[in-house]
Amino acid sequence: MKSKFKFIAALKIWLVIYPSITLFLFLFGQPLASLPLYGRTFILTITLVPWMVFIGIPVLDSIFSKISLVKNK
Repeated sequence: MKSKFKFIAALKIWLVIYPSITLFLFLFGQPLASLPLYGRTFILTITLVPWMVFIGIPVLDSIFSKISLVKNK
């Protein structure tokens, strides 16, 4: 049972981070291209980690719980 919860947690994180990184790089990749790798990585993480922790994962959790409630009825 514990591995199922780990899998679901990993899936939620991936469902938030993949589209977020893709959109971020689509919007800001060209302007950030002139920065060194450590600068681009810093800007990417300083933006996306709070997005994931405070917005992305909680929204996805509420969607999953609503789906679960509908499924259990």
